[in-house]
Amino acid sequence: MGLRKRRKSKSIRIGNVIIGGDYPVAIQSMVNKRDIIGIFEQIKLLENAGCDIVRIAVPDKNALSFIPKIKQSFSIPLVADIHFDYKLAIESIKMGADKVRINPGNIGSDEKVKEIIRVAKEYDVPIRIGINSGSLKLEYENKYGGPTPKAMVENMLDFVKFFEDNDFTKLVLSLKSSDIVTTIKANRSIAKKTDYPLHIGITEAGPLFESTIRSSIGLGYLLLNGIGDTLRVSITGNVADEINVAKEILKNCVQSAKGVKIISCPTCGRTEINLENLIASVKEMTKDIEQPITIAVMGCIVNGPGEAKHADIGIAMDHMDGIIFKKGKIVKRVSYSKIRDSFLEELNTLLTGDKNGTSTRNTKRVKRK
Repeated sequence: MGLRKRRKSKSIRIGNVIIGGDYPVAIQSMVNKRDIIGIFEQIKLLENAGCDIVRIAVPDKNALSFIPKIKQSFSIPLVADIHFDYKLAIESIKMGADKVRINPGNIGSDEKVKEIIRVAKEYDVPIRIGINSGSLKLEYENKYGGPTPKAMVENMLDFVKFFEDNDFTKLVLSLKSSDIVTTIKANRSIAKKTDYPLHIGITEAGPLFESTIRSSIGLGYLLLNGIGDTLRVSITGNVADEINVAKEILKNCVQSAKGVKIISCPTCGRTEINLENLIASVKEMTKDIEQPITIAVMGCIVNGPGEAKHADIGIAMDHMDGIIFKKGKIVKRVSYSKIRDSFLEELNTLLTGDKNGTSTRNTKRVKRK
């Protein structure tokens, strides 16, 4: 069964990134530092990891002053995350934020939300309406007996109508829950009822291991069903891990996702080399490649080109020597001592499309590290 065609949504520009429509699914993260030095360090870390859009909390007036400083130093689109104080949302837009994220339900009144809309229209800045299962209006929880998918969707649709009634449609919608099934059902439902781009994520997903599992299940399901224009993997820990996990989810769920997908066997009694070390070496060599290719690193020649024949390029080894193969066909036999250099040579041939490894597609060669 193939991947479902991606849901057709409106296109929304956020700084120099466009989400929705036929544009790539964008990866987001949020800094967790409160001082400008820490924020700058994390944004640089996120950029280097491959983050497309970054969000900062704006809990007070002091945080507002960070926005122009960030915009002067970084090109990555900046989202201001606002709760409760509508004036902070307005000032964030005026200070240069590329988007603001609000939950209209905690802003205080319709008139205050209208003021945010007025300024967002004036500065042509989009708004993400973000609601979590833990922050619904009480009327919807009472109506549906808790923070159910139906409660979340109805709450969101009422917000959308309010914005549309006030002539504002530059919206991104986000419905998140720490419960995977609730998140999936809510996003499947809203995807059928609107054509606004959707930001997806499992909120409060936990530390690295737990979040990786939960996010892979929830976001993987949605992406495989064509739902999601931008995403965040929420991890309690290193923000760069959010990007690494998100990239891996995308590579396995979206055919056009950039980057290398590495596959490897779990090893068995036939394995005669340290496969983990070889994989680590291949990962390091290929971490900066953006072309969507699959690389196989196999522990023996028995199941190398056979089980991994779909891989664009692969290695299979025994204790003395091994093979390099492309699409299941052996292209070179090499000794273990020369496997890394030989693999690199064949990889560059694959990337550049030239037998001498010189670029014919404006593609950078991979260098030995």
